Order: sequence, then C-alpha cells, then structure tokens
Amino acid sequence: MRLAVLALLLTGCTNPERKAPYTIKQVPIEEAGGFECTAEPVQYAVGKKTSVTLAKELMAESGATVLRWIPPRNAITMDYNFVRLNISYDDNMIIDRVSCG
Repeated sequence: MRLAVLALLLTGCTNPERKAPYTIKQVPIEEAGGFECTAEPVQYAVGKKTSVTLAKELMAESGATVLRWIPPRNAITMDYNFVRLNISYDDNMIIDRVSCG
C-alpha cells in the first residue's frame, strides 16, 4: 500500500512532455516602449553606498525598467535582459559594478 501511494505521489512530480514549467518572453525594444538600458551614464555610482534612492536614480538615468541587486559571492543567471540594470556590491554595501543585461 505504501509503495502504491509513493508511486502515485511521484507521478505528480514528473513532466512527461519535458516542457519548462515557465516561459521567458523576450520582446523587441520597440514593444518594450523603446527603452534599453545603457550603463555608461551611471558609472559614477561605483564606490557609492547602495540605497533605494540611488537605485531609482540609476534606473532613470540608464533607461532601465528592471533592477537586479547582486550581492557578494552570489551566483547569477547569464540570461541577457536589455532593460535590466545590474548593481553589484561588496560586503560593506558599496557598489563595485554597474552593468546592463
């Protein structure tokens, strides 16, 4: 009986069609409102302490509509998002890299 219940539970975890449980939709820049992140104008932030206010300013100045904070020693995905601003910081919450993607 236990084996039958276990088998039934495990079949609910399978994905026979091997489809991803989600999809990522990449849209052309024109469909995203013409926005594209540009990191060059916001490089002045390197060396500054992180804050929500600074992040909002950097997003506005870079044209980004998505923000990703990258803590120290944190693994990140390598997917490219043309409207995303990436802000990396160190253990002291000091920004050490600003990039788009």
